Amino acid sequence: MRELERNAADFSPALPRRVVVVGRGRLGSTIGPALTAAGVEVIGPLGRDDAPPAGADAVLLCVPDSAIADAAATYAGAAPLVGHTSGATPVSVLAAADAFGLHPLQTFAEDGAAFEGIGCAIGGSTPRALAAADALARCLGMRPFGLADADRPAYHAAASIASNFLVTLEAAAERVAASAGLDRAALVPLVRQTVENWAALGPGRALTGPVARGDEATVERQREAVVTAAPELEPLWDALVEATRRVAAKEVAA
Repeated sequence: MRELERNAADFSPALPRRVVVVGRGRLGSTIGPALTAAGVEVIGPLGRDDAPPAGADAVLLCVPDSAIADAAATYAGAAPLVGHTSGATPVSVLAAADAFGLHPLQTFAEDGAAFEGIGCAIGGSTPRALAAADALARCLGMRPFGLADADRPAYHAAASIASNFLVTLEAAAERVAASAGLDRAALVPLVRQTVENWAALGPGRALTGPVARGDEATVERQREAVVTAAPELEPLWDALVEATRRVAAKEVAA
C-alpha cells in the first residue's frame, strides 16, 4: 500500500460533483451528509432496489458485500463512475468500465464516526476511476492509499483483528470481570492506555503483565479463575496466552 500524494488543486477536477449514495446502513447514512458538507451534491441514501436517477457523476454503493453485484446491476448506467465501500470485495466485481473502491479504515457504530484524518483504501479499474476515489476520500479529509484487489482479503482481515476482534476480547474481559464485581467502566481506562502504548511503542514494548514477565504461577491462577467464571472462554484464554508468549519472545530476542 502506498499513500497517494495530491493536493486540492490536483483532485478537484476529478471530484464527482453529483453522487448517488446507495444503502441506508451506518456507512451510507454517515458518508452522505459528510459529502454534502464537503460541497458534493448527494442523492440519497437510496435503497438498493430504488429506481436509479439520471444525471449523476458517480454511484457509491454502501451495501453489504453480498449485495454489491446485484446493486451494481440495478444502478448500471446511472452514472459513468460506479464505486463500492467494501474493504474485502474486489473492484472488479462491479463490472463497470470506470469502477472504484473507497473503504474508510474506520468503525462506524450507531453514532457514526468522523472521516477527518483516517486512512482510506482506494482502487480503480482506470486512472479516471482511481482519481475519483482519491478525490472523494480527500474531500472528506481522509488519507487515501492504493490497495490492489489481490491485497484486499489480507487488508480486511487485519482491520477485523484490530477492530472487531478487539471488541470480542473486551466482551470476554467484561464476562470475567463481572465475577469479581467489576463493570465495563473499570476496564475502559486500561484498554485506552493499552491502545495508546501499542500505537506509540509497538506490540513488544507495549506488552506488560504476567505472561510478559514469565510469571507462570500467576498465569495459571488466572486461568483457573477464567475457567470458573466463564468455562466457554478456556480455549480462547489458552490461545491468547500462547500468542502472547510469542510476542514476548520476539521482544526479548530483539
